Amino acid sequence: MEFTEFLNKALKVTKMELPGEDFHLKMAPIQRLLELKKLAKDKNTAKKAAVLVLFYPSEIGKTNLILILRKTYKGVHSNQVGFPGGKYEEGDNNYQNTALRETEEEVGVPRESVSVLKELTEIYIPPSNFFVQPYFAVTKSTPQFIAQEEEVEALIEVDLDHFMDDAIIISKTLTTSYAIDIEVPAYLINDHVVWGATAMMLSEVREILSKLL
Repeated sequence: MEFTEFLNKALKVTKMELPGEDFHLKMAPIQRLLELKKLAKDKNTAKKAAVLVLFYPSEIGKTNLILILRKTYKGVHSNQVGFPGGKYEEGDNNYQNTALRETEEEVGVPRESVSVLKELTEIYIPPSNFFVQPYFAVTKSTPQFIAQEEEVEALIEVDLDHFMDDAIIISKTLTTSYAIDIEVPAYLINDHVVWGATAMMLSEVREILSKLL
């Protein structure tokens, strides 16, 4: 889809009601997610983070979404596909600023070039004990991406038509931090298997776009 057409339609997201957790749960890898989320809220010990679901025009004017492949490291999200974003820091003042700051640091998109259109549904990630706040955003100019060497293994530029194609919905047998050889719902995006929290957030985004486009 041409970005100008996408932008005109996407602006309507500001007035939309969010699809919410029902669409997270469609791609949830564990059954007890809501129970674990409630426990985390009750304990009030979880860390906070924010990410940006950023759409932009490609060099030929098509609509793309940026994802990143994280570096391999000792941690539960090692070598996984995710959104640009990261942990809340005190100087951020709010989670939207966290998402914008981290996106600038990780993929080089200046925060002043980004328009945040909608706060999406918060998600809880049990393995890392994080509450993550995603934001739906656009930038009108084609970014000159610069991957943060310490954090980002690769940039994944996803064509909107590919992202909205139901053929990307798969299931995959994986070994996770909490189970061995379990079958999880996932997306196959640009030959990358995307599952867990990222897939859950993408599920809500796909539902929003299915109503807008």
